[in-house]
Amino acid sequence: MAAFFDLDKTIIAKSSTLAFSRPFFDEGLINRRSVLKSSYAQFLFLLTAADADQVERLRKHVTQMCAGWDVDQVRTIVAETLHDIVDPLVFAEAAELIAGHRARGHDVVIVSASGSEIVEPIGEMLGVDTSVASRMQVVDGKYSGEVDFYCYGEGKRTAIREIAAERGYDLDLCFAYSDSITDLPMLEVVGHPTAVNPDRSLRKAAAANGWPVLSFNRPVSLRERIPGAPSRTTVTGAAAVGVGAAVAGGITYAIVHRTRGR
Repeated sequence: MAAFFDLDKTIIAKSSTLAFSRPFFDEGLINRRSVLKSSYAQFLFLLTAADADQVERLRKHVTQMCAGWDVDQVRTIVAETLHDIVDPLVFAEAAELIAGHRARGHDVVIVSASGSEIVEPIGEMLGVDTSVASRMQVVDGKYSGEVDFYCYGEGKRTAIREIAAERGYDLDLCFAYSDSITDLPMLEVVGHPTAVNPDRSLRKAAAANGWPVLSFNRPVSLRERIPGAPSRTTVTGAAAVGVGAAVAGGITYAIVHRTRGR
């Protein structure tokens, strides 16, 4: 049996597109021209329940923007910042829920649209069994601008079914948790779905289907919450970044700070 968790706003208290905004903007991976070009799409994505077409347009722009980025440079930046950025964002309620599932003998799986390079280290911090995430294509040590696997919408349902087939999970007995209507396929594929901090559309869907709704609002340091959590050196040594999240975060940071400076 397994419990499947979305990451952003379900386990951590903010979008991973924002979490790494400052270091990536400060290191020059996002320029002002890119900020101006992307401002409308990024704010639409962050401030509304973006539909599939809007998300797809943003995804294409982000992957094209990061084409040519050196993977080692990205990993170095994140290795220096991952622990300090992510550690304080973990919801205490999510950590407790994960611990509860593990105590019952359930496998815990993170399923996220963010890049695998950031999702997997977070999963290691939390002690989950498996992390499934989007994967960017790499050619000669650089991001090509293409995506090998986009773990979003129906992609999450497909990934969950594949894991269940490999490990013998009965999905009718499994659990899933998410905050977004875009994860409806992920929630519908299991027998025990739960909406966590749901957006308006997901709240309506949960009410219509009689699904439980949880509110998480207590971010807490992971090391305070989970005894024996990895040290900073252990976590950051394996860390890289989900490129889509990093680009979008840098865009937003630049826009916000440019606006404040007026």
